[in-house]
Amino acid sequence: MTMELWTNCAVATMQAGSERPYGLVDDAALVLDGERVLWVGERQALPAELRSRCLQQQDGGGALITPGLIDCHTHLVYAGDRAREFELRLNGASYEEIARSGGGIASTVRDTRAASPEALQAQSLVRLQALMAQGVTTVEIKSGYGLALESERQMLQVARALGRELPVSVCTTFLGAHAVPPEFAGRSDDYVDAVLAMLAQLHAEGLVDAVDAFCEGIGFSPAQTRRVFAAAQALGLPVKLHAEQLSDSGGAALAAGFGALSCDHLEWLSEEGAAAMAAAGTVAVLLPGAFYFLRETRLPPLALLRQHGVPMAIATDCNPGSSPCSSLLLMLNMACTLFRMTPEEALAGVTRHAAGALGLTDRGVIAPGMRADLVLWSVRHPAELSYAIGANPHRQTIFAGELQ
Repeated sequence: MTMELWTNCAVATMQAGSERPYGLVDDAALVLDGERVLWVGERQALPAELRSRCLQQQDGGGALITPGLIDCHTHLVYAGDRAREFELRLNGASYEEIARSGGGIASTVRDTRAASPEALQAQSLVRLQALMAQGVTTVEIKSGYGLALESERQMLQVARALGRELPVSVCTTFLGAHAVPPEFAGRSDDYVDAVLAMLAQLHAEGLVDAVDAFCEGIGFSPAQTRRVFAAAQALGLPVKLHAEQLSDSGGAALAAGFGALSCDHLEWLSEEGAAAMAAAGTVAVLLPGAFYFLRETRLPPLALLRQHGVPMAIATDCNPGSSPCSSLLLMLNMACTLFRMTPEEALAGVTRHAAGALGLTDRGVIAPGMRADLVLWSVRHPAELSYAIGANPHRQTIFAGELQ
């Protein structure tokens, strides 16, 4: 395959330990060899021999180039919406009142179970295209609105189909332990048995890349979560956890004990949990969209995460109930304004650390040998990506070395 040279650009490599913030190279040259990055650095340092081998040359037009963005926590595949519940809450209805009237996760489960594969894919396609239009090249998609074998299978099949239809990498996560479905009301242990059976079947069908659970008082207990994770571990699957969103249940430490890729939300994270995550190399995935939409007041403990050196990722948490958002750039701004992250931390959170939260070692930074998933932006400095509320300076995406 012909090598390609990009010049007249700045490159934010996002490599850890770089001398400059963002690993920024102002007057850069970037050489792509098929699906991989071959060379990146200052233009004047590009070896003449390598330049001569680049039969294709591209003018970056003064763009900033970053790694392709990674949305490492979404519930993107679902049917229906919960706009009416949003209105009811603003008019004073409580979560319990909405749930008793058939709302909440149960309403999305009903809609998702009733949707045809074609309808489910059509609705989800729109959300994924919105993410891609803002530079997302890798996305994680969870199940968890089916809560029965056939509907969980359909969600994961749709996620896989989206990855085949569009130039984007899709990682699938089985979240059968998201909520107890109505038919198992009062029998949560029996439902965990069903989750374990579903996991074995769906893994055998090649539909599962990782396993997640919702460890909370309104979700699943630590003991039940441990059962799910032990089953995942026996199948050789990595785990992730919705942890410490509403209370400190000790979920982060539990997940770290299984070598979890990530723990997500974490508003109630304890020092013990942070230390366990640091020791295990577990990424903290922060979800400012849910914090904002639910009008939460308890911030995730950034000082604790920084103190222990826990890598911090950011994601949309795209879902119908608590974060109906398909803008990862907006999450950058919210992470800075609501959580007080720095713009550099925020950008690392949707590139390098987001890759870590998915167990992907071939993307998230621009360096020789890495995937050529790249984005060209009409900005002068990386901080602008976090700065402008609602802006989208996306110019072009390169996916696996191909200009889209």
